[in-house]
Amino acid sequence: MSVLLQHGRILDPANGIDRVGDLLLRDGRVAGIDEKGATADRTIDVSGKIVCPGFIDLHVALREPGAEEDETTQSGTAAALAGGFTTIAAMPDTSPVVDNRAAAEFIVLQAERAGHCRVLPLGSVTKSHAGEELSEIGQLVEGGAVAFTGGKRAVGNAEIMRRALEYTRMFDRPIFNHPQVPELVAGGVMHEGYWSTRLGLRGMPAAAESIMVGRDIALAEMTGGRVHLMCISTVDSVDQIRGARRRGVRVTCDVAPHHLLLTDESVQSFDSNFKVDPPLRSAEHIAALIDGLVDGTIDAICSDHQPFAEEKKSGEIDQDPFGIVGLETLLPLCVRALIDNGRLDWPQLIEKLSAGPARVLGIPRGTLTVGADADVTVLDPEVRWTIDPSRFRSQSRNTPFAGWNVRGRVSLVFVGGRLRYEAPL
Repeated sequence: MSVLLQHGRILDPANGIDRVGDLLLRDGRVAGIDEKGATADRTIDVSGKIVCPGFIDLHVALREPGAEEDETTQSGTAAALAGGFTTIAAMPDTSPVVDNRAAAEFIVLQAERAGHCRVLPLGSVTKSHAGEELSEIGQLVEGGAVAFTGGKRAVGNAEIMRRALEYTRMFDRPIFNHPQVPELVAGGVMHEGYWSTRLGLRGMPAAAESIMVGRDIALAEMTGGRVHLMCISTVDSVDQIRGARRRGVRVTCDVAPHHLLLTDESVQSFDSNFKVDPPLRSAEHIAALIDGLVDGTIDAICSDHQPFAEEKKSGEIDQDPFGIVGLETLLPLCVRALIDNGRLDWPQLIEKLSAGPARVLGIPRGTLTVGADADVTVLDPEVRWTIDPSRFRSQSRNTPFAGWNVRGRVSLVFVGGRLRYEAPL
């Protein structure tokens, strides 16, 4: 099957391409841009739309196996397609934990059965997420693991983190860490500051993140390993990472859209859909994160998709779990936070959603280079719509953005040249 996408704005930041033209997909590969006399089995007019590499999310919770009431591989990958994602990396904090080859291969097999987007397993840094003994790193690599992480549990033991960085360096795989000092955030509900004091909720200080970021940078610098810091949220984190990169330390990081749009003031509603980890911070932290995206300190934007069944997010805010769904709302929220205010342009945003995360994972995706896998997202940058959780493809509905009027929506998604998603009329 060949497809010709005609008259779209072709954006390929990896190759510096930004022009109106035609993109030809053939035999699962990108066959060419503006090929003279190109013909195809199917021609689609995408005038007024952006044609770009498929989005890549570095860490998504699919919950399978173990918590299928929240999400399954089938529903999570369907949601990913609706959000424009052609590749996602699946978190290992399932039950059982992805700490061995068979568990990693199960993730790959379930994704193939679902037949939606590509899924790459993340392996657990330690056995059973216990933080005490390294997993069988080599076996996990053989099973398809592209990186290693403790999920939403920080690798708190510095010696374990050091050994993990040394071990994974041999395979050129990064360690993804959730940068928080566990003891400083234990029992916390929200960002520690004015609003936590006013609301009487236990705070999670920004210093908990900053301290762990500093530790991980120091260990990466000492070992030569690769560390990726997930969902950074503070001024000091951005400053430390910026300085480390100037010194040549192998550190990368990402940010989630909700940390670019919402502040801790939102928690005064006591709605647990505003309870995320790391917590929503104050305005000065948002400004620093956006500056970090603009100057290239932050490599990628990720959804931090954390689905939970309704009954798990409808209780008391101090008892409900952290997290929101994010795959299907990422694009319009990025438009609101970054495009509408002129901080990023479309090529810069697409880079943070495609080529940037591909570099972090070290995979040959996130590009429209001729011969590359035909993973392509087509989006309408101007269409306006209202976020309605009841229409999500995800099995869960826990979002603080219900009812928001937004701009920008995914129209078509091709994975390996096959049309896997088409937006409903």
